Amino acid sequence: MRSDRGQSAPLGLKIAATVGLLFLHLPILLIFVYAFTTEEKSFVWPPPGLTTQWFAVTWNRPDVWQALSLSVRVAAISTVIALVLGTLCAAAVSRTKFFGRETISLLVILPIALPGIITGIALRSAFSLAEIPFSFWTIVLGHATFCVVVVYNNAVARFRRTSGSMIEASMDLGADGFQTFRHVVLPNIATALLAGGMLAFALSFDEVIVTTFTAGQQQTVPIWMLEELIRPRQRPVTNVVAMVVVLVTLLPILLAYYLTRDGDQIAGSGK
Repeated sequence: MRSDRGQSAPLGLKIAATVGLLFLHLPILLIFVYAFTTEEKSFVWPPPGLTTQWFAVTWNRPDVWQALSLSVRVAAISTVIALVLGTLCAAAVSRTKFFGRETISLLVILPIALPGIITGIALRSAFSLAEIPFSFWTIVLGHATFCVVVVYNNAVARFRRTSGSMIEASMDLGADGFQTFRHVVLPNIATALLAGGMLAFALSFDEVIVTTFTAGQQQTVPIWMLEELIRPRQRPVTNVVAMVVVLVTLLPILLAYYLTRDGDQIAGSGK
């Protein structure tokens, strides 16, 4: 029986794949180009000249650092909350059987399936009814609602691929629940949690819609960028910041991919 592994893809398929990749990534490449343009009021193509002055201008603007600091702090705390809640929920759903388990799983995933504007309006209404003033923590709570989903999806998949006999063997050897989690469960789900945490951080860092409804007068990096686009001067500064956002979100996603690409192997299944 002849193997098809050595056959190359048809030319038409290669062209279609190339066109698709260019369609997805050319706009991102334009951001990088416009970060070096000498034109400061509009986006002219081709750029009249290239310069690195906008990096120094961006570095010396305090509003950029304030927005960046807020985004990093919100993303970090939202990720920690998501890691705790997402892991606990994944463990309960994957390791125990109880009435309504599938319903709970659906409810956990629902926030990321709903349009962001629905989540934002719901959170804003809840904060208003509870008379909670908009602050740093309202942004964190808003972001944690969908960050939990990312961690949960990674953790529950890894829990289901981890052999239950390992946990049973640990208990039989006298380990308590904490020792079993530390020495058996955690090493098997660590890469999934790390990947889920990095994806949650990236998702929180560039979130716009939910932030708009929960931030009040505060500005995260995406909100700052939207307001800067309507100003007539120093528009390349926005593109410099956009480059930072691309790198901050792209690197965790790539690392998460490499950490989880071998996740189809069931831990503890070997003899």
